[in-house]
Amino acid sequence: MPALAATPPAPMRRSWRERWLAFRNGRIASPAFQRWATGFPLTRGIARRNTRALFDLCAGFVYSQVLFACVRLDLFRMLEPGPQGLEDLARRLGLPRERAERLLKAAASLKLVSALPDGRYALADLGAALIGNPSVAAMIEHHAMLYADLADPVALLRGEAGSTRLAEYWLYADHARLGAAGDESVAAYSGLMSASQALVAEDVLDAYPLDDHACLMDVGGGEGAFSAAAARRHVSMKLKLFDLPPVAARAARRLAELGLSGRVDCLGGSFHGGALPTGADVISLVRIVHDHDDSAAAALLRAAHSALPPGGTLLIAEPMAGTPGAEPIGDAYFGFYLLAMGSGRARTATELQDMLTAAGFAEIHEIRTRRPLLTRLITAKKVAKV
Repeated sequence: MPALAATPPAPMRRSWRERWLAFRNGRIASPAFQRWATGFPLTRGIARRNTRALFDLCAGFVYSQVLFACVRLDLFRMLEPGPQGLEDLARRLGLPRERAERLLKAAASLKLVSALPDGRYALADLGAALIGNPSVAAMIEHHAMLYADLADPVALLRGEAGSTRLAEYWLYADHARLGAAGDESVAAYSGLMSASQALVAEDVLDAYPLDDHACLMDVGGGEGAFSAAAARRHVSMKLKLFDLPPVAARAARRLAELGLSGRVDCLGGSFHGGALPTGADVISLVRIVHDHDDSAAAALLRAAHSALPPGGTLLIAEPMAGTPGAEPIGDAYFGFYLLAMGSGRARTATELQDMLTAAGFAEIHEIRTRRPLLTRLITAKKVAKV
């Protein structure tokens, strides 16, 4: 008896919305429609904005390199005292006049500096903001590694890029290398991490004052930026910092320079395969969880739960995926940065809340911060068992 032919699956019925999107995308993809849309009064503005947005995506690397050149040449600090002429700036930048003018015009187009009617150049708001945030300038310099790793993004996505510069830089991205960590191998990244924590420390402490707590332990605290900020605000609070032994040693030296050596107990260790120190009634994870893959992040949350006493609080502060108005930061920037680093991913607030629940935490809340695109804050409690 001949075998019966398999019945082909019935085509899936598309929703009205899917049919509309297919039709709309087909029209937008049409060169004839694009020409019409740029001329028709009711669609002209939308078409031009979309053209500009698409070009900005193509040119984004060039824009970032203009910013990098301004930072590397210290242009913004040169302009901090006041407007200056092209000739003086060219001399101080060490550039031929025409090259200096090219850079200044590019920076002005990006609203980093302003071109004045008399031919001089002055700081614009974005350039002035960078002077007040040296940690951002440090990240801009650091991005040279990221750009090198993204030279072939398809190879990176396929796992064919080989060893990346970011993976070598961020020692803890490879857990197997942690045992060989020494001061020289952690010096660069711990300093950069400290700078990034300093950028958000005050925002976190504004959102969640620590007045009701007796002892804070900052896990993955780098060189102590968050601990130092907490120590300045809460003079009677006990403080602990936990990080890899060479990082904790660097933190002790840095905190001593700040006059805080007697305030913060710097503890060395690793949460990978081990427990966290006890004794704190609040534990902070500032820009730490997103650096780790799901299994390591879940282990960290369980270790924090075990280390806290009943009623203790965990703080997770980091940029998160799906932040309204800042979606590209979590899903595009951190998505590819952490891929190049070889560890971690940006998670939504909901994903983090689910992980906290799985780790045993309760009373999980998000607290509004001043700059959610840089850091959002989730708190969770360890409740006493009934």
